[in-house]
Amino acid sequence: MHIAPTRSIRGVSFPDTWGESMRIGTMRLADRLIGVPVCFALTAWRKLTELPVRRGEAAQRNPGKILFIKLAEQGATVLAYPAIEEARRMVGRENVYFLVFDDNRPILDAMDVIPERNVITIPTASIPKAVAGAVRAIREVRRLGVDVTVDCEFFARSSAALAYLSGAVTRIGYHAFAGEAHYRGDLLTHRINYNPFLHVSAAYWVMVKAARMDPRHLPALDTDLPEALDLAPSFRPRSDEIAAVRDLLGRLSGGGPAGPVVLLNANCSDLLPVRRWPPERYVRLAGLLLESRPDVTVIFTGARGEADAVEELAGSIGSNRCFSLAGRTSMRELLTLYTLADVLVTNDSGPAQFASLTPVRVVTLFGPETPVLFAARSPRNFVLSSGLPCSPCVNAYNDRKSPCRDNLCMQRISVRQVFDLVIGLCDHKDEPLTVQEGIVSPDCAKGPHDNP
Repeated sequence: MHIAPTRSIRGVSFPDTWGESMRIGTMRLADRLIGVPVCFALTAWRKLTELPVRRGEAAQRNPGKILFIKLAEQGATVLAYPAIEEARRMVGRENVYFLVFDDNRPILDAMDVIPERNVITIPTASIPKAVAGAVRAIREVRRLGVDVTVDCEFFARSSAALAYLSGAVTRIGYHAFAGEAHYRGDLLTHRINYNPFLHVSAAYWVMVKAARMDPRHLPALDTDLPEALDLAPSFRPRSDEIAAVRDLLGRLSGGGPAGPVVLLNANCSDLLPVRRWPPERYVRLAGLLLESRPDVTVIFTGARGEADAVEELAGSIGSNRCFSLAGRTSMRELLTLYTLADVLVTNDSGPAQFASLTPVRVVTLFGPETPVLFAARSPRNFVLSSGLPCSPCVNAYNDRKSPCRDNLCMQRISVRQVFDLVIGLCDHKDEPLTVQEGIVSPDCAKGPHDNP
């Protein structure tokens, strides 16, 4: 099935999935058009004003305050938890800070790993507002006197510039040594070589450990990875939050779920539309679940910007045991919903990471990206991946942009494969998991992909 500009499922029209990335695309364009000259100018300024010995001095100071720069993608913030824990062990909880876009803050607040006042945000409503917000953020960071910045972005120019302008003596991040990635100047004191074979959680952890290494010896990293990294903290909703979500489910389902609750995250974010499993597959999956289990409740979830399309998607199924909560929950309410559900089915996107904070079992559909690097680190996460030779096609070196317009890697994952796994998890929800790390990768390429 080729991805068309528009599609209609049972009379429901869906917008061009490739055009939904306009806001992110605008930010990427600004990062390139504005970021490149800014990084060039700042690099020239640094070479004129910074003493050569300073790189060595950067390793001699015991850090007092550490700032993480992770502007986009809330799911990646969950993956950064081991790094945050390492920073907390190094300088204490009160001295760890985060710089994020304002719409990526909620997961940090829900994780409760650093004080809320330590989260510094930049608005994204428009480029002028983002620039003004960045200026305010730099002033705040400099006022705080941050010693170390950990740039968790993959070769973004904006984050490199922010790290330099922060005034931190130690600045850690990825550098394109051989020109294999985007130019972002020479603004970091601790230049790390991106390792495409290291899970993102481990990569972030290593960056924190580099804070006490002599930058003159980098990118060699003289440290051993721990046998097990810290798992994300458990989210514990308050009793009133549980009651409120149960009341909402009761009103929408006509009395409340009588059996298993299966959540379907049908649309991933606008960052990578190529990650989407075809919407009609979710319709078919919901139908099979409702037919096979008379007590199952199927709930579609999604962001506020997806609400209308997801509402129509759920409505097209025509069952009072299937409805949408897209755009109707806060982050805490969504996490509370996860604690009450049995299984979540989602594309590789933020919800797969958010769910790792809760007891829900997750079926994550991978295609353009690899679970080896980005799968949620949870024993309750089950990955379905087709393993086509063209996959993965997005990575840190290509700005996570794929030329693919026919995501066969996602289309090869059949409804029957997802259905069988979901039913199995529902039927054995009280039994312990036996799959290492909860990750399974069946041969989804078997059978014609046009027969879902």
